[in-house]
Amino acid sequence: MSMQTGAGAPRGVPRFRDVLVAPRNWALWRQGPRVVVYCLLSEAAAVVLTLRPFPVAVDRRTLLILAVLLVLGVVQSETGRRVERIRRRVSGTPHINMTSVWTFAGVLLLPPSLLAVLVCGLYAHLAVRSWYRLQRVPVSRTVSNAAIILLSCYAAQAVMRLSGFADVRSAFTRGWAGTFAIAAAGATFFVVNALLVLPARREIGRTPEALFGTWSDNGLEVATLCLGALNAVALAMLPGLVVLALPPLLLLHRTVLVRQLEVAAHRDEKTGLYNSSGWHSLAERTLAAAARQNTTFGLLMLDLDHFKQVNDTYGHLAGDAVLRAVAEAIISAVRGRGDAVGRFGGEEFVVLLPGIAHPDIGAVAERIRRAITTLKVPVGQLTITGLSTSIGMAVYPEAGTSLQRLLDAADTALYHAKATGRNKVVHVADLA
Repeated sequence: MSMQTGAGAPRGVPRFRDVLVAPRNWALWRQGPRVVVYCLLSEAAAVVLTLRPFPVAVDRRTLLILAVLLVLGVVQSETGRRVERIRRRVSGTPHINMTSVWTFAGVLLLPPSLLAVLVCGLYAHLAVRSWYRLQRVPVSRTVSNAAIILLSCYAAQAVMRLSGFADVRSAFTRGWAGTFAIAAAGATFFVVNALLVLPARREIGRTPEALFGTWSDNGLEVATLCLGALNAVALAMLPGLVVLALPPLLLLHRTVLVRQLEVAAHRDEKTGLYNSSGWHSLAERTLAAAARQNTTFGLLMLDLDHFKQVNDTYGHLAGDAVLRAVAEAIISAVRGRGDAVGRFGGEEFVVLLPGIAHPDIGAVAERIRRAITTLKVPVGQLTITGLSTSIGMAVYPEAGTSLQRLLDAADTALYHAKATGRNKVVHVADLA
């Protein structure tokens, strides 16, 4: 899609006709059939539920509340857009934005028809902002997100009404019962939204973090729902107080960004595994805990066999795809209970296995080796197969009482595995 300037448009600003896309060229059709069908069904469900008869009197106060929520939502989005852009760039997990501060307040204050106006207005602003700033986020993705949020809002409203409350004002009259109803509506919004997002994604992760996001992101979602409830209370009682939500909201946004940057600093960009610094930091803590509690832990050093041939034959982009596939295979093969996988650069990986001893460590290593030998990595029209790895093992404290000595021992076993035929597992204790 080319961007052009003309006499009627400021330089650098795309004209509306330049960004129109014919329906047959929508980005939605490039998704898998499962994603396409799910997005269309969820959007149809949102439309049907919005258009269903729901007799309610809409007074000027309710319209004013809608306007205030829309304006504050746009202001918050604009003031936090730089932080939001960085968060999206550094996060490799499902991204959670801040719109629920305003949409959940709408759940507690607005009838369904006006709630739909609020959600559509907020997401229309996101789409226009993306278009204007040339970020080229597909409109289909924004529409799908809006439909999912709207369905989550309707589910939360249903819980409120099943609890016997029409809105937050009626909840005031019932004390703790009203408080519990609001909390139940918030929990419903959180859970329904998390579950509805999964089928709309092209790739569904295998770990809880890949499925539902990090603790920081989900903590942010809970915090924004709480602020949304407080916004609803403020608008119902003392409307002017609602502007006080903006400063703590923006500060919370930046705090989450700092945490994401800290996590990103310890991750390898190509694979998402721990980098050398992050893995060493975690391993040192594990070593200290093992020495204090008189327990054991194991180390695995892995090196892909003949990986240079992959880069030379297929190119470095294909090599990167292989590294990502190997990383996923290792994560799937380890136990998952505190095990940490890192990449030390090149084709070398390291695995930390707390609370393990010989021969259990051998079973884990062999499972990893087999998983890598069965990999089939699609690269364009080709599929790379025939991968293998050599693995060296060491266990604390038998192989050493410092992290460096353990790494040296595992590396010695790895070197022996490569020197004696590759594609095998060697325990350093077997070399004595």
